[in-house]
Order: sequence, then C-alpha cells, then structure tokens
Amino acid sequence: MLDGMPMRTLDGLDANALPMQALLNEGQPTVLKGIARDWGLVQAGLESTQHALAYLRRFDAGMQVPYSYGSPEIAGRPFYNADFTQLNFEVRRGVLTQVLDEIAENLDGLQPPTYYVASLLIERTLPGFAQANDAGLAGQGINASASIWIGNRVTASCHYDIPDNLACCAVGRRQFTLFPPEQIDNLYPGPLAPTPGGQVVSVVDFDNPDFERYPRFRQALATARTAVLEPGDAIFIPGLWWHHVRSLAPFNVLVNYWWRGTPAFLSSPLTALQHAMWALRDLPEREKQAWAKMFEYYVFGPGERAGQHLPEAARGDLAPFDETQARRMRAMLLGQLNR
Repeated sequence: MLDGMPMRTLDGLDANALPMQALLNEGQPTVLKGIARDWGLVQAGLESTQHALAYLRRFDAGMQVPYSYGSPEIAGRPFYNADFTQLNFEVRRGVLTQVLDEIAENLDGLQPPTYYVASLLIERTLPGFAQANDAGLAGQGINASASIWIGNRVTASCHYDIPDNLACCAVGRRQFTLFPPEQIDNLYPGPLAPTPGGQVVSVVDFDNPDFERYPRFRQALATARTAVLEPGDAIFIPGLWWHHVRSLAPFNVLVNYWWRGTPAFLSSPLTALQHAMWALRDLPEREKQAWAKMFEYYVFGPGERAGQHLPEAARGDLAPFDETQARRMRAMLLGQLNR
C-alpha cells in the first residue's frame, strides 16, 4: 500500500452533529472515526459478509442497474488498454441482487473477476435503506443525495470530483490516498474520454509506478496523505482534491454524499474549462498570455474588482450573479454557440 502523511483524524464525534461547516471552511481532508458505526449495514457487515449481503438484498427494488465487469486479468483495476484508447472492462446491466450473488460466488477466489457497482442513487435503487443508514447532513442544511458503491477488491484510479464529498465506509476496509489540487501536473492525468468512471484519472500505476516515464510523480508522493477506513469511519474530501481509493476486503460497500455550496444557478466550472480549451488553448502564445491577464482581471482576481469603479446600476454582469442574470447569460451563450 502507498505510504504518505497521515490524514487528519477526528475521533469521538457526535454522529448527529458533525462539524461540517468547520470542515468546509478549512477545506482539508479529514477522517471522521466511527460516525457511521451504528448504521444497520455496518453492524450487519461486522457480523459477516453474508449478513451484509443479505441486508442489502432486503432493500433491492429490482431495477436494472449498470455495473462494471472486468476479467480476472485486470486484477481489480478498471483502467485502460496499453495505449489508453479503450477501457479494460465492460459495462453490464443487471438486477442488483444478481450482482451481489455473483460477487458472493467469487469471495474466496485468489484473483476473481472485478465487479463494481458505482454511484447508485440510494433513494431509487434501495428504498428504505437510508432510514437506518444516513449521515444526517440534511439536518445541517446540506442538500446531498446519497449514493452507494458496491464491489469486491477494486481500485479506483486517482481522480478528482468537483463537489465536496463525505464518504462513509460501510462494509470492508478502504485505503484513501489524497493529493491537493495543485498536484495535477505531477499526477499525469489521462484522456478526457473515455474514462473509467466518468472523470479524468491519473495514468500512473500506484502499485508499480514507472518513475522513468512519470518522474514528477515523486513530487506528488511527497504531498500524499493516506488513511485506511474501517467499517463505520468516514472521510471528508474537499472538492477538486485528487483521491486514489483501494478496496481491501473481498466485499466492500461505501455510501457517499456529494454537494456544492454554490447556488444552483451558477454554471459548472468544468463546462467553462472545456469551452476555454476549445477557444483559447491553441491560440498563439502572445494571445494566450493576453487572455490570461484578462481572465485574472475578470474571473480569478477579487470578484468585485472589475466593476467597483462603475456606478452600481452600470455594472451588469460585473456584479455578483443572481438567478435572473444567470438565465440571461445562459441564453446569450447558447445563442452564440448555436450560430
């Protein structure tokens, strides 16, 4: 397993009053020990894997769900082929109970096929589950839908997510290795598409890093923070922090909550990044540098700077966005893009 600096850990927390606002303000990854220890699924898993499987089957709504299947040769690592042009696994569909049964049949295999059910919305696929398995974020004013992740020994390659994330280890054990956002260059991101899980991943094999091919990865490792979560533990991962996640048991379940604290009328930064790549990346260097100054002035500098010398009535889109301005900006951009 990867070594790194120990993750900050908080113990003895009241599971009904988590310090979420403080964590959001600090923006640092943090392990929250034992906050889900009393969950029904956690308790079932502590009895046995079979109890955990039976517990999940009780809530299965019988829907067809997507899941990743990989041959034993991929050794639990959904990833790419040698030249990064295709994925090394396939996406199948099946009833969740069927997938659980297939995982159960391979629990004792030394190198079983890979099964990975990723980011299923609990409310739709496991109705009633949340009543005895919930982190209580709604009570703190956080609107976050719960998703469940189910599989055997699967490694999720290092990636980032835009929202903040509270991930609760329910069954099995998971090792998390995190890197701050500024390490992107040292993590060697892969193709924008296809991706193993919908998000760009590092192409470095963390089990056997090729430092000749990826020498800057040593610099990333110097900033790594690691933690192993036991059943009932959770981890807060701030948005845009890169994280590599390794499931360590023959059967593993995680429940996570994603949310953003920004108003819903604001557009996705990822959309802006994609548009900027299209519009700016291939310009001559002189023009790119000029646009970099423009972006610093209008976007990345203080939000009020560009309009502060103008009367308030004249600021328009230089003023903070509200829902009306957001709708107007969206209509203008759609009109320009559809020309």
